[in-house]
Amino acid sequence: MARKARNRTIWVTRAEPGASATAARIRALGLEPIVQPLLAVRPVADADIDLSGAVALAFTSANGVAAFAALSSERRLPVFTVGDATAIAARAAGFADVASARGDAAALATALKARAADLRGVIVYPAATRPARDLAALIAGAGLALHEVAVYETIGMSPPDAFFAKLPDLDGVLVHSARAARVLADMLAAHPAPRLVAYALSAQAARPLTAAGLRRIHTAAAPNEPALLELLAKARPKARPKASWD
Repeated sequence: MARKARNRTIWVTRAEPGASATAARIRALGLEPIVQPLLAVRPVADADIDLSGAVALAFTSANGVAAFAALSSERRLPVFTVGDATAIAARAAGFADVASARGDAAALATALKARAADLRGVIVYPAATRPARDLAALIAGAGLALHEVAVYETIGMSPPDAFFAKLPDLDGVLVHSARAARVLADMLAAHPAPRLVAYALSAQAARPLTAAGLRRIHTAAAPNEPALLELLAKARPKARPKASWD
């Protein structure tokens, strides 16, 4: 009898709670997600949120929104976000005036510079302790005042030993950030996976993987998860058959 084709297994490396949301979207594509985060998000408990002279807030991730919302009751300031997912998180947190740049940090910088005439004060940027991009540098020369405050940090996580035995059976790995890509590259140096195909959110997220010994690296057409999942769906090879027989 014919062997059943199995669903492709896709490793989700992003931190929770985003990992579970991504896994649900992958499952809707008819694929099998394997959630094993390589990063954990921790709030900075003693973050000093100074809103003196603030005229707007800028967010480059939903993690920044969540951390800020837990530290401050401010919801009246206009919000500028890097993309739609972060904008959704901001609205869910209670912000009403939210504008999405629908791109990456460079797109957010462009959106802020386009509104420079209206932003005559301080733009507060609740960020990670080690932001992937320097937003202040991206808006330099535009006459904007940016106050960056670290409200969360991302910590690299190593999977349990049992997970490494699964690597040869995984078909793909989703990489949402350069930070996760660096953790993944370090892990693959010790546990090679030459059959594994990576799907990166952006060129920046793909860059640390170039020497990781992967079979192939695909990069999304736009730096957002819908584009990443579209890439994953389009790059679908023929599924490997199950080893068992009916």
